[in-house]
Amino acid sequence: MPNPRTDQPEPVEKARLAAVASLLGAPSTLRKVPRSPLEAHEMLLNGLPSRALSHLVQNLLFLRWDDSFTKAIGMSHRTYQRHVAAGAKPLSPEQSGRTWKLAEVLAKATSILGSKQEAEQWLERPAMGLNQHKPIELLATPAGVELVEEFLVRLEHGVYA
Repeated sequence: MPNPRTDQPEPVEKARLAAVASLLGAPSTLRKVPRSPLEAHEMLLNGLPSRALSHLVQNLLFLRWDDSFTKAIGMSHRTYQRHVAAGAKPLSPEQSGRTWKLAEVLAKATSILGSKQEAEQWLERPAMGLNQHKPIELLATPAGVELVEEFLVRLEHGVYA
């Protein structure tokens, strides 16, 4: 959220955007790190470079490309492989948005849980506060994403159920 006096993003917002961009390999994979949610939106509309998704996938410690991951990203493993082989072709806005959202959730979970490894493992474990669903499974729909984000806020504030 911008500061009303300066119309600049708050430091927390800048840090969040930087953390997400870092998971996507910025600055080497992105033309620039977005400085505001609007810049992120415009970047996603134009399509993330496929190498941003490739960087995210190659740097996962625990998560693997399975059915839940496919649904979270909105792309099959074979389509991902074609994107990597093609190199320069950007992701669609839909694929870009899903990739960004996964990185955003992973960044938030890392911040709350203390390590990327713990955050990735958390995404794969059934959560009592999510009716025993794995968070990664819920990332397949906007409603599920909202549930995961709300659950992360509860975890951040020490409210688990």
